[in-house]
Formats: sequence, structure tokens, C-alpha cells
Amino acid sequence: MAILPEYQLIEADVVKGLTTLADGSQTLILSSPPYNIGKSYERSEKRSISEYKSWQESIATELVRLLADDGSLCWQVGNHVKNGVTFPLDYLFFDIFTSLGLRLRNRIIWRFNFGLHSKQRLSGRYETILWFTKTDNYKFNLDPIRIPQTYPGKRHSKRRGEKAGQPSGNPKGKNPSDFWEFSAEDQFINRPVWEIPNVKANHRECTPHPCQFPIELAERCVLALTSNGDSVLDPFIGSGTTALAALKRERRAIGIDRDPAFIALSQKRIEDLAEDRLPYREIGQPVRRPVTTESVARKPSEWEA
Repeated sequence: MAILPEYQLIEADVVKGLTTLADGSQTLILSSPPYNIGKSYERSEKRSISEYKSWQESIATELVRLLADDGSLCWQVGNHVKNGVTFPLDYLFFDIFTSLGLRLRNRIIWRFNFGLHSKQRLSGRYETILWFTKTDNYKFNLDPIRIPQTYPGKRHSKRRGEKAGQPSGNPKGKNPSDFWEFSAEDQFINRPVWEIPNVKANHRECTPHPCQFPIELAERCVLALTSNGDSVLDPFIGSGTTALAALKRERRAIGIDRDPAFIALSQKRIEDLAEDRLPYREIGQPVRRPVTTESVARKPSEWEA
């Protein structure tokens, strides 16, 4: 059994739970809040967009209080859709967090292959992560998240003086910029975005939670923005993904959720991690593509008729 870093799961309304934590105690706040689209955990409280914004502002105020001066906040969101009309939530959260003094460093694209198919508009296949910092003196660890050089043999031109003829790239890899690709290298060249499979029925991390994001997504943020022993907070812990990513990487974790079933689910997954029986997708594993010999990759005979 592995000895995990310290963690805390708080069963409480989000604002009430946040008020129990100390000022400046969190190096990373990472979460995906409810999108106000009628998921099972939202149905008891239907909100208009203005009501939703007011609620999130009360949460954001507490989060900024808790964030360390060298800390980061990563807010992963999609769209609010009502009556076929789309409202991109990152617009709303940009206004909320910048009005509280946070500084946007990147708007990161997370692309995935599968999701709800739309009939009246194009099917959504990406969401965004807004990365904010509290000050200009923030933690950022580039080396753990570097990707392979696309052109490792490229050299500086004659115009670079003393550097002329020397390799122009970093031997540790290149900066992934504001879009990351966790698939094979050729997928990075052709599709320069964060491409991680979203958690659906056949995903090895799938749980009963209706809106779960993969451990790898959280793990990349943990590696880039924290150090060993730092505290990582998720105010909407859900299935425990953020806590698992933090604990895997020797960071402390705090999760808040008002639903006792989700707290229990998070606790069970953490125990499974400690016992080395938690199923998860390894970080950096290529996204699997079907080959032409598989039945799912062939056109059905009905389409040929």
C-alpha cells in the first residue's frame, strides 16, 4: 500500500466549505464547475445566467482569498446551451476572475473525439481551461510538460553570430505553447491542441459521475504549476479527479462537494490509488485510432445500399 500525501474531503456547500480554509493556503486551484445545463447535480437549483454568474462570483471571491501569491487557478469550462443557443462560459469567467484582480496567462484548448451529437449546430468537441495567476511571481515548471521537438535537427542560421550552426531547439523538448497534444507526435504536428479522450462509457476511468474529466488533464496542470508538497484545491471535487492527480504527484489535496455520494466516490478512488488498483489512463499515452481491419472502421453495408 502506497503512503499518500495529506488530503481532505469536505462535504459541504461550496461557499461554506471554502470559508473553512486559510487565506493564501492553496498553490493551485483546479476545477470544472457546473455548467448550469441541468445535470443531475444541478436540477435542485435552476438558475438564469445572471443568477449563475452571481453564484459563481461569490465562489470566485473566496477562491482568490485562498490562492497563494505565487499560485495559479485553472478553470475548465465548456458552454451553457439553452434552447439551441450557445453561451461560452469562459467569457463569463474571464470577466469574473479578472475583475477580482487575477491575470490570465493562457486560454488552453482541450479537444476530444466523442461527445453529444448535435442536429441543429456543429457538434462540440472541445472545451477550454483558463489559467490565471494572482501575481507575476507565479510557479511555472516547463520541463515536466515539454513535448518532443518537431525538428530536432534544425540549426541557427549564419545571422545568429556565435550561435550560427548550433542546434536551435532545447534538448529537453519544446514548449507546448497554449495548446497541448498528448497523442502521437504526428498528431501533434497535424492537430496542435490538447487532445485527451474525454471520459465516456468505455474509458477505464469511468465512474457514475455524469460529468467527469480525465486524470491526465488535471495531472498536466499539477506538474506545470506546483511543486512537491504544495496544496491543490478543487471546490467541485465530483469524482475526485483533481485530488487523484495531486496525490499521484506527491502534492496535498483538498476537495469540496455537497453530495455525500460524490465524497464517498472520491474517497473510494483515493483508497484505490493507495492500494495500486485504481484504473487510469497513463499520462502521454497516444490516443488510439481504429485500424481499417476493425469492424468499427468500415462502412456498414446499409450505407452502401
